[in-house]
Formats: sequence, C-alpha cells, structure tokens
Amino acid sequence: MPDQTISQQEIDAVFPKVAQTVADALGCDLEEVKPQASLIEDLDAESIDFLDLVFRLEKGFAVKIPRGKIVEDARGALPEAEFESKGTVTEAGLARLREFLSEVPAERIKTPLKAADVPRLFTTETFCKVVIRAQRAAKTAA
Repeated sequence: MPDQTISQQEIDAVFPKVAQTVADALGCDLEEVKPQASLIEDLDAESIDFLDLVFRLEKGFAVKIPRGKIVEDARGALPEAEFESKGTVTEAGLARLREFLSEVPAERIKTPLKAADVPRLFTTETFCKVVIRAQRAAKTAA
C-alpha cells in the first residue's frame, strides 16, 4: 500500500490533543511539546514511555495502534535485510526514513544509525501522523 500524503491541515487538527497526551504521558509542560520536539532527545522520554503514550493515544482518539507499527511503517516495503545490516540502518534504510519521517530534520537521520535508535528520531509530529494513519485505517476497516 503506497503512503498516503498527510496534509499539514490534518496534522494541525490532531496536534493539540496529541501534544496534551504527550505532556501528560511524559509529565512535562505543554509548552515544551513542539511539533518537531524529539520525544527522547528533547522531552526525555524513555522507551517504556512510548507504550504508555500509544495506549493514551489509542484511548484518546479511539483508534488501534499495533505495537511496533511505527518502525514497521518506517521500514515500508524494504525487507529487513535491506533496511538494516548488523544492527545499523543501511543507506537505503536511511533514505526510506528521511522520506517517511519527513518531519525529522534530515541532518538527524545520518549514518551510522543503529536500528535500535530509530525511535530516537520520533517527534510529536511523528505521533500526529501515527494517529492520522490509525484513523484512516479505522475508516477503511469500517
């Protein structure tokens, strides 16, 4: 399934609620939760916080977000062997991440990038897009 473009208008529509959810989940001030803020680098999230955040987003938006879906979607059609090699994201994988995570400044997606560090790239806007994709999937399934 090809990526459907997500408009800035769609992102703006869900951002306030996503930002509030991020602030609640991470115990930070809402003012700190900017669209481009990296959840790990800027807002001190830990990997366990992602589970809580996804759970809260599912409840808040009445959607289902399968575990591991963001990384799976980020990889796209690339087979795992083409996306990463010996735990490091390949050039093809980096190109795919730059395309999929277009909200992340390109200079943050650089080699060497460990596959385990991909979640470090996720921003508040990344989670806005996750919610929008989940909403679209729910509409398609209905």
